[in-house]
Amino acid sequence: MLRSKKPLGIREIQRELKLSSPSVAQYHLSKLEQVGLVKKEAGNYVINRVLLDNCVKISRFIIPKYLFYSVLAFVVLMIELTFLKPDFLDPDYYFSVFATILFLSIFCYETIKVWLKGSL
Repeated sequence: MLRSKKPLGIREIQRELKLSSPSVAQYHLSKLEQVGLVKKEAGNYVINRVLLDNCVKISRFIIPKYLFYSVLAFVVLMIELTFLKPDFLDPDYYFSVFATILFLSIFCYETIKVWLKGSL
């Protein structure tokens, strides 16, 4: 609802969220405004910034999407190192291991960056 680019008034937000009164909507919007998630423009509210955009919510836990890619890259690396050992010096093997390590480090970096950005 607030994800749209157009500013919304308190009554529109109250109706959309099925809140009991506009004062309840005002209370919650003021709390969101205090932490910097929404801002008031000409009497209406718009999103100030989107946090946790690259995350997945599982139960109570908020997990960055990149964590799944990191785990996959780690599993692929472990398979390469344990099952696919070459008998001789194979440049393709070492290239694939290096590429997997590179992907794993990039995904870990992105995971940490999203986790730090997402904390209020």
